[in-house]
Amino acid sequence: MATAALAAIPLALLGPAVGSSQAAVVHQATAHSCATVKPGFAACKALVRTDVVAVQKAASPNATPSGYGPASLQSAYNLPSATAGAGRTVAIVDAYDDPTAEADLAVYRSQFGLPACTTANGCFKKIDQTGGTTYPKKDGGWAQEISLDIDMVSAICPNCHILLVEAKSSSFANLGAAVNRAAATAGVVAISNSYGGSDAADSTYGSYYNHPGIAVTASSGDSGYGASYPASSHYVTAVGGTTLNTASNSRGWTETAWSGAGSGCSSYNTALTSAASFSTGCSKRAEADVSAVANPSTGVAVYDSTAYQGLSGWLVFGGTSVASPVIASVYGLAGNTASIDNNYPYTHSSSLWDVTSGSNGSCPTSQWCNARVGWDGPTGLGTPNGIGAF
Repeated sequence: MATAALAAIPLALLGPAVGSSQAAVVHQATAHSCATVKPGFAACKALVRTDVVAVQKAASPNATPSGYGPASLQSAYNLPSATAGAGRTVAIVDAYDDPTAEADLAVYRSQFGLPACTTANGCFKKIDQTGGTTYPKKDGGWAQEISLDIDMVSAICPNCHILLVEAKSSSFANLGAAVNRAAATAGVVAISNSYGGSDAADSTYGSYYNHPGIAVTASSGDSGYGASYPASSHYVTAVGGTTLNTASNSRGWTETAWSGAGSGCSSYNTALTSAASFSTGCSKRAEADVSAVANPSTGVAVYDSTAYQGLSGWLVFGGTSVASPVIASVYGLAGNTASIDNNYPYTHSSSLWDVTSGSNGSCPTSQWCNARVGWDGPTGLGTPNGIGAF
């Protein structure tokens, strides 16, 4: 079967886009980050909340910005962030250049009392897709995506090093080259990809994502039911999305499936071996595998000073662009990637918070779009409860 035309999109969305199986439910006060481009290239679909901009501008340095910060995320997912992750690197792959990435990262980490992560102290490194410093052209929309991604690594694994690899364009060839460059860099244990497009074949693109010994995560999408690549690749951990709220229960938090979280069955790629016992209903690759917070209404705080459409500073983001770097960073905390693959969560599902309510649309088989006990499409096996599933 021929591979479908693929247009990759970064998934830093603050509301689900219009999908084939659901109406648009986008947050009313949002702004798009990027314009549409031709098929085969990435059109970033970042939406940033504009209803909290005034509050955010007044936040630093005397008040906490809107959106969940590191302490909340670490609490929600029961993570050993204060003590784990040292000596490991989480890589972020995105298109185009964010010229203020390191400076913005410093603001985020200072705001939340995290240790400095700089080029000078060896914690932060930024390279182009060939490993050099000839950075691609600036793009404000992708800069928002980059800031979101590196802030989430900081929130979840503040002791991890961060490698930012900037692809020279948003074509899958260039994004893939950047993934390969990240995988070839010493110390990298996880690579996060907050972009995606229509379902496609590993026979065409899989060499970019097949890196044994490194956890490669990919956002499942923000348009509800419907498979997305590279999340539908046999080689990655596909990351879905939830709505995360505080609660008066023993955990202190509650989660439901986010209506925008991508899910579905690949038409091309083989299923994960360990997924067979979870009744996914897919004859081939099912997504998602696991999940984390993604609903913009329960979004995260991000700092980005590369102004785009008049927006900069403290912002609030959601989408599975949040969830992918969160999960990559949990792999970084666990430190097991040299000896496991993406089947591991399926054999350790008891170390996940099972998400059993919520939906991302209508679909031919209930579990592909409706949360339930055990595996389901929007949230996979669930969200981290510590690092035991990673």
